[in-house]
Formats: sequence, structure tokens, C-alpha cells
Amino acid sequence: MIIGSLIEEDLSEKRIALSLDTAKKYIASGFSVQIEKGFGKSSNISDEEFQKLGVQLTTRDNIFKSSDIIIKIICPTDNEINLIKEGTMLVGSYFPHLNKDKINKLIKKNIKLFSLELLPRITRAQSMDILSSQANLAGYKAVIDSVYEFNRAIPMMMTAAGTITPAKFFIVGAGVAGLQAIATAKRLGGVVSATDVRSASKEQVESLGAKFVFVEGEQNLETSGGYAKEVDDNYKRKQEELLKNTIKNQDIVICTALIPGKKAPRIITEAMVKSMKSGSVVCDLAVEQGGNSAFSEGGKVININGVKVIGYKNVPSRISESASLLLSKNVLNFLESIYDKTNKKLKIDENDEIIKAVYINKEIQ
Repeated sequence: MIIGSLIEEDLSEKRIALSLDTAKKYIASGFSVQIEKGFGKSSNISDEEFQKLGVQLTTRDNIFKSSDIIIKIICPTDNEINLIKEGTMLVGSYFPHLNKDKINKLIKKNIKLFSLELLPRITRAQSMDILSSQANLAGYKAVIDSVYEFNRAIPMMMTAAGTITPAKFFIVGAGVAGLQAIATAKRLGGVVSATDVRSASKEQVESLGAKFVFVEGEQNLETSGGYAKEVDDNYKRKQEELLKNTIKNQDIVICTALIPGKKAPRIITEAMVKSMKSGSVVCDLAVEQGGNSAFSEGGKVININGVKVIGYKNVPSRISESASLLLSKNVLNFLESIYDKTNKKLKIDENDEIIKAVYINKEIQ
């Protein structure tokens, strides 16, 4: 059985989903592995390092036409769909409701699609959870990017010439990305506070040494899967008043709030951004889903009256070596869960909770 992986046509996607370690494990399990020339360059892996493990170098066309399993991070282009042979298994992150037409074309070609961002939040799926592994890195990188744009020192510094006060960070959303942003900002010496609609996140925020800012008297807005629920208009009014009084005193605001399957909630208004001091920074990790902050634009850093609003896309790809290592391991763990090593074949149980969630086998209406 042949596993193939290739460089993404989208040049902003610098991650790969096959590392040296996972390639070695696939080969040890009896798979043949093939990649195209220069596959690992963006993650600092040479072709020679892959070849030493027994990985074969070939052309893109051959990978599409001969692989039984293709590990591909983002949804194939129309041209790539034409090249993939019927019956191929495709593993990656395809956001079916954003790529309906392409998904339906793949289904018509009898491509077996497994989209890992749809994994259920259960203990057995944690090692395969690409959203969490990549969000963790995004939270870290958001702090690094914000500090780079911030024209001041972060920790308190006491010198003979005087004292520099620590930078104030405010994290919107205390999920995986938000919690990592809190931890990173604290390690750099910042004074950190955070907010979330899920009251259950209070303990996690405070355990990292941050202050939890919450709309008092409101119910816990958390789904059974651990995600945030969409809030009503009454809550939005209370939240806006709370944030208006909090954000004007912050140096760096990092937005991480997302609702699965829906547009990101707009939380930071134009007035809030304009109320911040010149030199402050807003980093919007939700920009690709519509954005939490006013003024954020995908792929840009916008200056609003001296306040920088960062809207970088695909933030994990900005630290591609680390992101690729974790993503590759997530994919390996998924494939190992459905691979029968004894008989050297895939065993796809459509009644399994994980397979039910990630296997796209019907056209999207």
C-alpha cells in the first residue's frame, strides 16, 4: 500500500503532514511512502534525509495517480481533483461546508475523504486532534507576533534610571489557543487577563496566573463538546460594556474566539480599538472565520490611529517546522487506529464514533 504526500499549491501553506519520524513508522508498518522533490524544505527537512529512510521521490502527477492514501493538508484544487485516481483515501483538513463543490466532486470520484478537523472531543481522539495541536501553536505565535509589533519591553524592569511597567495582555477566548497565549504572555513577564463565555474556563485561566474577566450572573455558555455557544443579544450588550471598560487599558489584545461551523463572533468594536493607546496591538486569530475584531484583514497588519491590528492567516504555518511535527503525528495516530498491521490493510468501521465524525461519504446539499 502506497502513502503519498505533496507540497500544497497554496504558497501560504508551509506545513507538511509527513515528518521524518512518521515516515519511518509508516515504512516499518509495511507502507511504501512517496513524496515530491523539495517536499520538506519549508520544515527544514532535506530530500536526502527522507531518502535515507526509504522514502521515494517522484512527481506530483505520479503521487496523485499511484497513491492508495494521500495525506494532504488542505482541500485539493480542481486540477488536483482531476489527477487523483478513483478509490484513493484522502486524509487532511477539508472544512466541507466551505468547500462544498470540491467535496462533491471528490465524492463523485469515489474518493474516501477523512477530514480530521471534524474529530469528536473524546479521550480516544485526543492524539489525533489537529485543531488542538495547531491552535496551541497559534496561541503561542500570536503572542510572539504581537510582541514583535509592540514597541516596548514586556516584563517589569527596574533600573537606576527608573522602572518600566509590565505590558498588559488581554486574551479573548480561553480555549486551547487562548490558554497557550496566556501561558506565553506570562512567561514573557506580562500582566495577563482573559475572558470567555464559558464560566468553566475560569479555573484554567486562573491556574495560569491570569485574571478572569466575566459577565457576572450569566449562565455557562458551553456545549456538551466543550465549545462556546453563540450568545444572545442581552449577553452581547453586557459583554460589550465589560470589554469597553477593560480593553482601553490594555497594551496587547489577542482574539481567539470561534464557534464551530459558524462565522467568528465580532467582539472587539471599532470604538474599542480606537480607545486603545497609540502603540497598542490587537492580534485576531479568528480573521479567517470573519474575525473577532473590527479592522482586522486577512494577511495584513492595519494601523488605526497608532494601534496595530494583526490579521495573519494560517498562523501555525508561520512556525511550520513545529506545526508539521505535530500535524504529522496527529495524522499517523489516526491512520494507525484504522490499520490492521497483521493483515496489512485498512479497517474502516463506519459505526465507530471517530469514523462517523470524520468520514465524508455523502454529497453535501
